[in-house]
Amino acid sequence: MLKFISWNVNGLRACIGKGFLDYFQSANADFFCLQETKMQPGQAEIPAEGYHLYMNSAEKKGYSGTAIFARQEPLSVQYGIGLPEHDHEGRVITLEYPTFFLTTVYTPNSQRGLTRLDYRMTWEDAFRDYLGGLNEKKPTIVCGDMNVAHQEIDLKNPKSNTQNAGFTPQEREKMTQLLDSGFVDSFRHLYPDRKDIYSWWSYMFHARENNAGWRIDYFLVSDKVKDQIKEATIETEILGSDHCPVTLEIEI
Repeated sequence: MLKFISWNVNGLRACIGKGFLDYFQSANADFFCLQETKMQPGQAEIPAEGYHLYMNSAEKKGYSGTAIFARQEPLSVQYGIGLPEHDHEGRVITLEYPTFFLTTVYTPNSQRGLTRLDYRMTWEDAFRDYLGGLNEKKPTIVCGDMNVAHQEIDLKNPKSNTQNAGFTPQEREKMTQLLDSGFVDSFRHLYPDRKDIYSWWSYMFHARENNAGWRIDYFLVSDKVKDQIKEATIETEILGSDHCPVTLEIEI
């Protein structure tokens, strides 16, 4: 059994000052994946004995970025998806192991006014193609902030958000296409009807204390190993970011 954790930390250095290391050390995960690290290598000291650290930083400092802490050294590491037009923002890391691939992703936000929606659509197609190539070779686990609430059950106020970034019909359809290409949403696979559980809350309007949130952080797993999923959780009690960690336990 392997335990995976994914967390958009909204700035790793800031999160370290808000209890990140306590959670990191107590969680005892085999893989700890981060998004929106907003840092370059060497900008923070992270005591992580027993882990190998892989970072993909954006060229623009203080922006985006991903990281994976892995107990086991991988067979190979890939940063990005191999397309220059999509690989400047540090959004993807893939680790290869004998029986699976692990990919962490920080999906581009379509932004207020949907100013980046067209780019997001291009990204979605390229990323789905990339994952499909991995999934043909061996089972693939995909985790991260995917910046979309897939169904109405996945956010508090669906009706008022249909034209807002993260819940547009276009973004939701791209998630449907990704799942249809050979993946399951691990949390919904286990808990198809669970309501009022979210992974991100705005810092405005007391959203977290009112639980007016969105479930936009995921573990997707290849269809071929979905029956090996043992648990998938959303750790809503863990503070330190505007997102909370999500977890996966799987025999793979």
